[in-house]
Amino acid sequence: MKKKIVSVLLTATMAVSLLAGCGSSAAPAADTGAAPAEEAAEAPAEDAAPAEEAADSGEAADSAAASGDNSLTVWAWDANFNIPALQAAADDYKANVDDTFVLNIEEQSQSSDVENAITLAGSSGDYSQLPDIVLFQDHYIQRYVADYPDAWVDVDDADVDWSDFGEEKLSYSTIGGKHYGFPVDNGTAIFAYRVDLLEEAGYTIDDMTDCTWEKFIEVGEKVYEKTGKYLLSMDGDGNDLFYLMLQAEGQSQFKDGQPYITENETLVEIVNIIHEMCEKNVCYLANDWSDYTDQTIMGDMVAGVMNGNWIIPTIRQVAENSGKWEITNIPTIKGGGGYAANGGSSLYVTSNCKNPELAKKFLAYTFGGSTETYDNALRNGGVVTCCISAGKSDVYNEGVEYFNNTPIYAQIVEMGGHVPVVEQSDFHYTARQYLAAAMININNGADVMSELQNAEDQLKFEMEGAAQ
Repeated sequence: MKKKIVSVLLTATMAVSLLAGCGSSAAPAADTGAAPAEEAAEAPAEDAAPAEEAADSGEAADSAAASGDNSLTVWAWDANFNIPALQAAADDYKANVDDTFVLNIEEQSQSSDVENAITLAGSSGDYSQLPDIVLFQDHYIQRYVADYPDAWVDVDDADVDWSDFGEEKLSYSTIGGKHYGFPVDNGTAIFAYRVDLLEEAGYTIDDMTDCTWEKFIEVGEKVYEKTGKYLLSMDGDGNDLFYLMLQAEGQSQFKDGQPYITENETLVEIVNIIHEMCEKNVCYLANDWSDYTDQTIMGDMVAGVMNGNWIIPTIRQVAENSGKWEITNIPTIKGGGGYAANGGSSLYVTSNCKNPELAKKFLAYTFGGSTETYDNALRNGGVVTCCISAGKSDVYNEGVEYFNNTPIYAQIVEMGGHVPVVEQSDFHYTARQYLAAAMININNGADVMSELQNAEDQLKFEMEGAAQ
């Protein structure tokens, strides 16, 4: 794999427009090559580095600090999204804290490169090849900290107001009561609507705010009748609807570490709602990710899009629809406004960091709450802050022309503070796989409970196998 080294000493700019912020036709960060769940079981925590290696690492850190080395190396993926955010942080720190600081950004091709490197290092008990800092997916970090505890440095003593971040976002990186990560990108879900098409059907964005799924289906039928467009679509193969709709209800597909499917009355109701939406031409389940983004969204088949806010650059690919979109929260079964998140990552300090105090100071100053870092990360890469106070800046409160001049980024940060914390699992994506297959079969006429029982049985079998 070819790596690209970027430092704050380079003069070439990495600025890109928000239009290309997340890579419009690619899967989101949460889905880019995630490591299989089985990998965690291959190397137990006993493989951690011996005590003498940890001592050697500490001596190296002391030596680096004493020598005045003000450089750090970080691994991250996505040249159009995460990399510009890191560059914004490096520029901010260099300009306002230490003009000798250098951040070397080693670009990985995908998130699984980082996961595989941690697995390899943990399996061998040799962390010497790891960088100072890594970007890591939220949905996987708890597993990796549990399996390789000696790979990480907790950042509990960093100078950060943790209460300035949404509880749901912090729930991933807070492990055993200690903070391990610095949140980067905000995965808060949005529901974006074509307000011109709603108006054609006799509705407004206010009708969709805090609405019930029953009302949503009513509006969706009318929109399809008047415009021929679906009010919602999703990748049917990697179906995130179950998770998003469940989290908006404050629930999960897991309970006490086990699959919670057939006995989860809310999940069963959600499956029936999705089936009804598909039957009534309110929701279109695409064949795959490309069909979802390229055909349904950029192909202008829909009047509504619900997903993590990283979907915004994909929506904006259709230039002629500028000014016709607005965003709001997610419908719920009983109404009253739902909130969820999908995807996202945070930055972690590794045990091989040559100067962990510098790493914590750098990350605390920048991603811990710097308005300058987050403003430029938004401008240059489309990365939306998880820091509530940073989301109140003038940049975040600017109206966005494509979204009818509404301040959508301030809205997203505010909504992120309402996302409920639900039980997570290392088998999040495995559950999605089996539920997606069940939904396809249900839409083809199969019995709902039989399909959900089959999904639950397969998920249990895979989880039990990984635990052996």
